[in-house]
Amino acid sequence: MNKKQQVFDDIKRQLIVSCQALPEEPLHSSFIMGKMAYAAMLGGAKGIRANSIEDIREIKSMVDLPIIGIIKKSSDESDVCITPTSKEVELLYKEGVDIIALDATKRIRPDGTTISEIFPEIRQKYKDQIFMADCSTYEEAKEAYELGFDCLGTTLSGYTEYTNDKKLPDLELIKRLIQSFPIPVIAEGGIWTPDELKRVFDLGVHTAVVGTAITRPMEITKRFVSAIQSV
Repeated sequence: MNKKQQVFDDIKRQLIVSCQALPEEPLHSSFIMGKMAYAAMLGGAKGIRANSIEDIREIKSMVDLPIIGIIKKSSDESDVCITPTSKEVELLYKEGVDIIALDATKRIRPDGTTISEIFPEIRQKYKDQIFMADCSTYEEAKEAYELGFDCLGTTLSGYTEYTNDKKLPDLELIKRLIQSFPIPVIAEGGIWTPDELKRVFDLGVHTAVVGTAITRPMEITKRFVSAIQSV
């Protein structure tokens, strides 16, 4: 069995937990993200999604699970921030993450390119690497598949200007991707409850990522406070 197949087998029908905290958030700390990943592993997670080389290194020291690695980098030039350029891909590849995820939307990237322009070079350079396409629409996922991505994620549905009216999790998009493409579909985005997680697995996803509902206590607290205020 090759390495790619082993990784996909390890996460099939399992839960991946996203352990991330941005600089402006209270839990922003590689040490804390490492502990968060360890807690997720003890709870039964079989994979981790993580942001930044520092966090990934700390998480790898705490858990022996497949990692979906990203580097978020904001800029004034573009709304694309998830692994936006070849530079971030190179850093993640050298770190040895199992899966590298990058924004695969139609938006222009910080270096002025589109995903269709930049990814063929990346695919050619890192032939042995698993790449996940973070998409927001069916058309973007179709293009990502044709470009040679190894798996498709619904990560950015609801988070692009042209999908911000979508109800999450985007069950319609998830179902359509599963029916249309022969590579693994990873459900991600807006999965808040165990029932919602079960619903996406019932559709036939390969795996699913849950983040905010597990690892962002500030956002979780806001939901409870909002429930009180609406009484």
